[in-house]
Amino acid sequence: MKLLIVEDESSLNQGMTEFLSASGYICESVGNYRDALEKIDLFSYDCIILDIMLPGGSGLALLKHLKNDRKEDGVIIISAKDAVEDRVLGIDLGADDYLTKPFHFSELAARIAAILRRRNFKGQSIINAGDMQIDTSGMTVTVQGDTVELTQKEYQLLLFFVINKNKVLTKNAIAQHLWGDDMGFPDSYDFIYAHIKNLRKKLTAAGCTDYIRSIYGQGYKMQLA
Repeated sequence: MKLLIVEDESSLNQGMTEFLSASGYICESVGNYRDALEKIDLFSYDCIILDIMLPGGSGLALLKHLKNDRKEDGVIIISAKDAVEDRVLGIDLGADDYLTKPFHFSELAARIAAILRRRNFKGQSIINAGDMQIDTSGMTVTVQGDTVELTQKEYQLLLFFVINKNKVLTKNAIAQHLWGDDMGFPDSYDFIYAHIKNLRKKLTAAGCTDYIRSIYGQGYKMQLA
């Protein structure tokens, strides 16, 4: 899952980035209005952590711009302000949640996870997909009751396929989702093939049907009923 952190206080920005990266998220971060605007115009994120007070502009203006463009990124507003009007305005503009500084990183992570479950899995933390059962809270995968040991990247890849089941995902879309938008357009996507090969091998070894299809000249998709 890919996050954008918009926070001008460098120590807080770094702290959130490190904590959420260690929790398995792909994190990009910026510290001002202009850079944040460029990011949200060019890319999509599963969730944006958005400060209200930013150099060069307002986080609420960014939120309004995001929603006017009909983008579906989740948004958590963070601010030192505890005024009721800021909460109400942020939610009215389309934010999913609001956190007042200071806050514990673990609480932020829990709220991000709740937003992702609500948006992608109807609020459920246990996802059944074919022969697989995915626990998004524990970040575990089981097949026929047996745990499948996946790397962090393999788990994120599997979740990306399940969220987009029956849709063709280009190699570039997979690369950007797993490594961030700074990945750009690499000369070779052999590393994508290697991760998919390893994921398929582990799942089929556990007795899972191979649901991943290679679509010639386009990319891959997970074929699930």
